[in-house]
Formats: sequence, structure tokens, C-alpha cells
Amino acid sequence: MAEGASYLQLSREELEDRVSRAREQLTSCRLCPRECRVNRSNKQGFCRAGAEAVVSSFGPHLGEERVLVGHGGSGTIFFAHCNLRCVFCQNHELSFGGHGTPVTTEQLATMMLIIQDRYGCPNINLVTPTHFVPHILEAVYLAADRGLRIPLVYNCGGYESVEMLRLLAGVVDIYMPDLKYSSPERAHRYSQAEDYFAKARLALQEMDRQVGGLEVSAAGVAQRGLLIRHLVLPGGLEDTKKVLEFVREELSPDCMVNLMDQYYPCYRAHEHPELRRRVSSTEFRAAWDFAQSLGLRLAR
Repeated sequence: MAEGASYLQLSREELEDRVSRAREQLTSCRLCPRECRVNRSNKQGFCRAGAEAVVSSFGPHLGEERVLVGHGGSGTIFFAHCNLRCVFCQNHELSFGGHGTPVTTEQLATMMLIIQDRYGCPNINLVTPTHFVPHILEAVYLAADRGLRIPLVYNCGGYESVEMLRLLAGVVDIYMPDLKYSSPERAHRYSQAEDYFAKARLALQEMDRQVGGLEVSAAGVAQRGLLIRHLVLPGGLEDTKKVLEFVREELSPDCMVNLMDQYYPCYRAHEHPELRRRVSSTEFRAAWDFAQSLGLRLAR
């Protein structure tokens, strides 16, 4: 295959093997660290996803990071369901309600080609993809045969299985995980995932091993690498510092970090008194200054 996005460097046989190995997970699902081991054709696990991929919407999105947007917007595909239960989720209708339309892998492949050919987006941005990795791999296989060539962005919550990430090696060009917490107590209270940081730490190390620091074209558009999001929560400065220290100490120095201040109370955040307010400018400035003191490469 021609040079270009990472998946174009894989043979048809290699992609077919990845699809087959991923598909096996649907009969005893271990696609994420929860390892529910359910047969997705007749039972739902924690994420509530079934045998088919469910897409809420797709198309250009101008609200993503500048290095993903380019001139035409990042080509987002928003999947329904999620393997986390964040009490402050801004997309809870999708994540927990499953709002969307079941699609075949052929339809998913067509969406990817529309994003590239009709909308002219610089990438395919897979939003909350973890529980649909088998479908995504098969869609990429089909779309690559029909001319797909732009980079894939794996836009996830950070709660990933290293084993599954290894199936994506050489397929995904840009990993964009959240890195939400370092504290097991906060991860349990806010996302029902006490082992979140233990699993996310290993996952981000694997992502970094695969793609390294973020590479950006002369036009300022990301081509390959690791871009980490961290949402600063009210009263969470010490946790934020530990997250940033992990990035500094254990990942490539040229990975990019998007330190985000857009938290606002929604969904069930009101059940937690400390989450009932926005992050103050003083809190966010302290987080930003700390990140700068570590020498991190921050998104602007």
C-alpha cells in the first residue's frame, strides 16, 4: 500500500488478522479493563454496548484541539455508550443513554470516506471508541481498500486494555486519551473505576511506545503521536499535579497536553458538593503554572 496513514503500511493479511482477533472479543468481551466477558450478541456488559456499533453523529467538528481541526474541522465519529460512568459527563445522553443509530461496518467505512472526500477533514476522529474496536478495525480495512488515507485519531477516556491497544498498533496514528485522575478514591467516586489510574498509566505508556511525541505538519496539523487531555476539576489541584508529574516522568517529552478549564456541573455532579461549582481562575492558573514548571508541551 502507498505511504500515508499508519494503516496503509499494513498488508491486507495483517489487517484481516487484526479484525479476526478483535472480533473474538465480542463473544466474551475483554475490550476494556472491566473484562465483563459477556457475549455481546445476547447480553450487555458495563458499557451496555451490543453486537453492532452505534453512532450518534459524524462530520466536521471545529471544537477540537487546534492541531486536529486544520481548516475544515476534525472528522469526528461520535459513538454511543462508554466504559466509564463519570458523574459530570457532558455527553451523558450518548454515553449512558446510548443515543444513536446501529450501523454496519460497511456503513462505518462509508462515513470515514465521506469525512475524507466530501468534507475534506484532515483526520478521522473516533470519539469514545473503546467498546467498538472490532467494528472500527473492520471498517478501516474496508475503507482503506476504497481509498481512505487520512490519519486515525483514537479519542478515548484513558481506561483502556493494553492487550487491545496492541491490536491497534500500526493502525492508529494519533492517540488522544483523557487522563482524568491519579486518586483511586476520586476515580471510584466520580467514574466507578477505582483502578482507573493503574490501568490508564499502562495504557498511556503503551500508546507512547507506539506513536511517541506529537508530530505536526508544516501547516500545524497533527500527523502522529500522543495528545493527552486533562480536565481540571474544582478542588482537584493536588490530583492534577500528580497526573502532570506522571506525564513528565514517564512519557515522551514532546507529547502534547491539553489542560482544560471547561468543567461545568452537569448530569449528576450536583450529588457531590465539591463538584457543584466551576473551576476558579486561580485554580486553573495554578495548574497551568505547575504544568509549565514541569516543562510540558501544552496545547494553546
